[in-house]
Amino acid sequence: MKRFQYGKDFYTSLGKLVVPIVIQNLLSAMVNSADVVMLNYVGQSAISAVSLATQYAGVLFMVYYGLGTGATMLNAQYYGKGDLKAVRVVQGIALRFSLLIAGAAALLCLLAPRAMMIVFTNDQELIALGAQYLRVASVAYLCSGVCDIYLATLRSTGRVKVSTILNTMAFVLNIILNAVFIFGLFGAPKLGVTGVALATSLSRFVELIGCFLVSAKNEDVKLDFSYIFVRNPLLFGDFLKMAVPALLNDVSWSLAFSMYSVILGHLGSDVVAANSFVIVVRNFSTVFCFSVASGGGILLGNVIGEGRMEDAKRYASGTLFMTVVTGLIGSVLILAASPFILSYASLTEQASGYLRIMLLINTYYIIGSAVNTTLIAGVFRAGGDSRFGVICDTIDMWVYAVPLGFISAFVLKLPVMVVYFLICTDEFVKWPWVLGHYASGKWLKNITRDNVA
Repeated sequence: MKRFQYGKDFYTSLGKLVVPIVIQNLLSAMVNSADVVMLNYVGQSAISAVSLATQYAGVLFMVYYGLGTGATMLNAQYYGKGDLKAVRVVQGIALRFSLLIAGAAALLCLLAPRAMMIVFTNDQELIALGAQYLRVASVAYLCSGVCDIYLATLRSTGRVKVSTILNTMAFVLNIILNAVFIFGLFGAPKLGVTGVALATSLSRFVELIGCFLVSAKNEDVKLDFSYIFVRNPLLFGDFLKMAVPALLNDVSWSLAFSMYSVILGHLGSDVVAANSFVIVVRNFSTVFCFSVASGGGILLGNVIGEGRMEDAKRYASGTLFMTVVTGLIGSVLILAASPFILSYASLTEQASGYLRIMLLINTYYIIGSAVNTTLIAGVFRAGGDSRFGVICDTIDMWVYAVPLGFISAFVLKLPVMVVYFLICTDEFVKWPWVLGHYASGKWLKNITRDNVA
């Protein structure tokens, strides 16, 4: 087996993993921003409708991410151990779950898109536009169920460049097709919201084809659906033990975050439109810190699989330090970009006022988010601990943040920006528990078995 070659020290090794992930995440952020930028010429309603409809894509992404994380937690350590057959079996187990979920989501989008939109808003125009989007985007959700698991497996074995190339291809194609179908380039019809969904579905389908082509030439990690049917009780049990808490964690967090959109969606289209731009800016500003978290998690898993526990502790500390540094850089970027965003956005006066305040709040919010994401989804999971995250995030989001948002908005009827500020305290409330768990070292464990596959 051809092993990924790490650098001699932590920062060199981390750089080898992080640079491709940064490129990948930047392109992902560009796709999301392209939707908003181009729809800005269609109208505020189009921006708001797509922003609400893509909340389901966000939930699905977190489902696939949770399954991929469960696979990565095991595969990074088994790859470090040198057991490739275990890697393939674990990938098959993850695909078994993702295909079932992807199929169910695609059917819902096809058969009941209006009902799905009513969850987020009672505005009939936004419901109609969002339903158009969901119907066409159903293909993308199905393709993602396969692509995201396979790419997670590639990354867990150090093949981040291959994963980045596939994502780059899909993201660039998505942006080009967005322009074609929104503006009617090259004789294509102007499809507006439907065009955004069509561009997303076509680009993800092409990415799926790319996965099959890479698989055909890859000796170690293949997209082999026959492993879906392999029965291995030990690995299946380990996967459930790792993936179920990670999946519940990510879905719980994602659903709670979607509840923020439900709250904002019922406070008016102005705040929804402003939030659409904020999400784009936040995605760009967190690219570097979240990429460090992802790369550090992969590196930690491989090192733990090799049995280098002291190095793992040192690498965890370095990952957290680099995340804080890149998070601070992200805050500065938001401050620097704010004047340009405010001058560009074609929003009402009320929405522009909301946008100004929301950008300011996010200059510090991303620091809290970066630290928690690095430790919960990166360091702890790399060490085989996915249980802490689900408990911590579920209590924080569902006992504190979501009830606080609903009470402040609909019971106390506080001003919109006060509601938004209160919601954005969620990341800092859990810092004492997250940092305390990190300091305890209880998250660090080798979860591999000998000759399991």
